[in-house]
Amino acid sequence: MISTFLALTFQLMIPIVFGALCGTISERGGIIMLGVEGIMLMGAFSGAYGSFIFGNAWAGVLISILIGIIIGLIYCLLCVKFKAHQSVVGVGINIFASGITSVLVKSIWATEGMSETVDTVGTVTLPILAEIPILSSIFSKQTPYIYLAGLAVLITWAIFYRTKIGLRYRAIGDHPLAVLTSGINVNRYRYVALGIAGALASIGGSYLSLSLNNLFVTDMTAGRGFMSLAASIFGGWNPIGCLYASFIFALATSVRFYLSEIAIPKYFIQMIPYASTLLILAIIGKKAKMPEGLGKLID
Repeated sequence: MISTFLALTFQLMIPIVFGALCGTISERGGIIMLGVEGIMLMGAFSGAYGSFIFGNAWAGVLISILIGIIIGLIYCLLCVKFKAHQSVVGVGINIFASGITSVLVKSIWATEGMSETVDTVGTVTLPILAEIPILSSIFSKQTPYIYLAGLAVLITWAIFYRTKIGLRYRAIGDHPLAVLTSGINVNRYRYVALGIAGALASIGGSYLSLSLNNLFVTDMTAGRGFMSLAASIFGGWNPIGCLYASFIFALATSVRFYLSEIAIPKYFIQMIPYASTLLILAIIGKKAKMPEGLGKLID
């Protein structure tokens, strides 16, 4: 029972982790990232479409990464080059992604709301860890995405806090003008970071269509992008903190499945993860210390 519950929690945590890393990387560089939901949705669609075209799920993952990078660069271009309002750009990408994916599903598969089934990413089993009591289901027949998520968290943390590049980038998020006067190309860092952030969010989206499911469904991200932003804030814009926060939000979502048999209106059960997100933000949000230069660009 506990093992199954933990396995479900980790599976639900995966897209939130990738989305939270996207928000953390972007906002650590001073760019407000409200477009996580849209980028994840585009990643889910492009992953399913790539798998459909090439007949290989990993080809779909690569396509979703490419699309994520492109969207991330466009996001940065609009915000940095054209000085567009960052929050409006994020909302615009979310709306665009919802509309264009619905249209493309109908155009490609001639169906309403969902694609055809596609090839999915297989599972892996870690021999020794799979034999540990309680934790066995976490390491037995588990999606590779969970290990990619953990690796992404560790790499991001190491770059942020153990390299000169990370130090400079965090300084950009706090005092971009001071960094610029020291001779560092601030916008170049931001473009690279937004490309990486977009790729991570898109990978999280591809997980939904290529591992958690075997097809794309319209608006299948279902608010996970916004939950990811909450996890980023709750985690203090720290990759490790994002991991902990994502686990808590996934835990709330897992509880929802186990309460479905109780005589409670299903609408109240379905709102548990979103209500918990709002509650945590209300409690933690005011205490969270965001990057000082968030939303401030250099003229």
